[in-house]
Amino acid sequence: MTEVRFFHNAPDKLSAACRLAAAAYRHGRKVTVFAPEAGQATRFDALLWTFQPLAFVPHVLGSSPLAAETPVLIETGLERPQHLDVLINLGNEAPPAFERFSQVIEIVTSDPVDRGPARARWAFYRERGLEPEANDLSARERS
Repeated sequence: MTEVRFFHNAPDKLSAACRLAAAAYRHGRKVTVFAPEAGQATRFDALLWTFQPLAFVPHVLGSSPLAAETPVLIETGLERPQHLDVLINLGNEAPPAFERFSQVIEIVTSDPVDRGPARARWAFYRERGLEPEANDLSARERS
C-alpha cells in the first residue's frame, strides 16, 4: 500500500522538494519528481543543481537517455515512470496512478491558494482508504 506524507508550512515548494529529494537520495531511494508544468520542471532542475553548494543530487529529466540509471527523475507526465519508489508531487491535483509508487510526498506552502488544493488531495487519499501523515516543516526550521 502506498504511504502518503504531507509536508506543510513549506516556505517555498521547490526548495522543500529539493531538500526532500536529496534526503531520499541519501537514503538510497529512487525519486520521481512530478512537475506537471514544463516551466516548473525546468525551475526545479536548475534549483536542484544549486540548492546545496557542497552536495550533488544526480538528476535528469525523465526523457533523458540516462533516466534509467539516474536516481532522481523530473517528469512532466507519469504515463510510464521509470522509478516507482518515491513520488514527489509538485502539482495541484493528486498525481495520476499514484498507487504505483511506494511513497507519495505532497508539499504545501502556507499560501492559502496552495492550501485549498492540498486539502482536496488529502481528502482524495483518505477516500481511497489511505491515512496521510502530516509533517510540519516550520517546526523543523525552528529546531
